[in-house]
Amino acid sequence: MEVKKNSEVDGDKVKSSMTIIGLSYVAALTLAVFTFGQVNLEEDENEHAAKDVDIQKEATEEDEPPPPPPPEEVEIQITPEPPEEVIIKENIEEEPPPAVTPPAPPPPVEVVEEVVAPIVDFPDVEAGFPGGPAAMMKWINDNVKYPQTSIEMNEQGRVFLSFVVETNGSISNVKIERGISIDLDKEAKRVIKKMPKWVPGESAGRAVRARCRLPINFQLQ
Repeated sequence: MEVKKNSEVDGDKVKSSMTIIGLSYVAALTLAVFTFGQVNLEEDENEHAAKDVDIQKEATEEDEPPPPPPPEEVEIQITPEPPEEVIIKENIEEEPPPAVTPPAPPPPVEVVEEVVAPIVDFPDVEAGFPGGPAAMMKWINDNVKYPQTSIEMNEQGRVFLSFVVETNGSISNVKIERGISIDLDKEAKRVIKKMPKWVPGESAGRAVRARCRLPINFQLQ
């Protein structure tokens, strides 16, 4: 069986192939033109930027003021001070101070304890006022001074006292045994202390310290 070729079918195939080739050529050409234009634009922009940088550099260099002149050198003169004089003293041997001898301590003071003779209450011979009891009463009446406060308060009575007649006849250790008031007691003690020396008492033939008791009567008239 013989195969017959269709001439219409073969012609369509050829036309399609030519159309595809043409389109590919046009696309390639368009791409090349677009790429070339882009490259030219980038080169122009780079040139303009370089020119701007140069212009800015020139303007900056023109605006900067000239540097100031260097400062003048000032000469400073330093006058050295003269060194302090150093005085060297010769070694002079000083004599040592004389030794001070401490003073000798004072001799010890001997304390002599006074031996006080005992007081005898009842001696062999009692001590008495010179001239006897009558002379003593007269002396007391002549020397007593009635206190004014006691007179105003009407103070009266007897003040009992005790005292010691020493071996030389002097009076000591005057005490109030029984009193009336402060003023009368004080006056009674004053009168006893003021008495003249008594005749000392004796015991075993020697003068002793004898204790005596005496009342003084205070009476307003």
